Amino acid sequence: MRIGLYPGTFDPITMGHIDIIRRAAAFLDRLVIGVAINRDKGPLFDLAERVAMIEAECVSLSEQTGIEIVVHPFENLLIDCARDVNATIIVRGLRAVADFEYEFQMVGMNRALDDSVETVFLMAEARHQAIASKLVKEIARLGGDVSKFVTAPVRQALIEKFDPAQ
Repeated sequence: MRIGLYPGTFDPITMGHIDIIRRAAAFLDRLVIGVAINRDKGPLFDLAERVAMIEAECVSLSEQTGIEIVVHPFENLLIDCARDVNATIIVRGLRAVADFEYEFQMVGMNRALDDSVETVFLMAEARHQAIASKLVKEIARLGGDVSKFVTAPVRQALIEKFDPAQ
């Protein structure tokens, strides 16, 4: 069984993330979405909210792709998380060359820690390459329309975070 781990903070999950999940499902039997607990980043959504959003989005993705997709919060090293969920593949999405430089370093460190786990990079589709959770949050905070970047439930969650009266 090919088990993959797609890690990130997913604060919030975007159409770019969903694109990578859908495409990773084509070569995996099981995909674990690793939701990083990164206190240094100070996420907008708490862990329970992020997990709930991802689980809601993954129900239909699992049905469409025919693979099991599960959500797994983690706070340890990525390579340890991969071991915890029996993943032999780490899936990473790339948007631009700048992403590659950081990811290249991460692969080297992860391979030094455990060379039995491979990392696979998937380029985001062109229409999703500019999407970054940080930018989506900024647009939403300033009252802009994020409907091109996130699903309707995530958009609503963003609206409620920035304008609780709605």
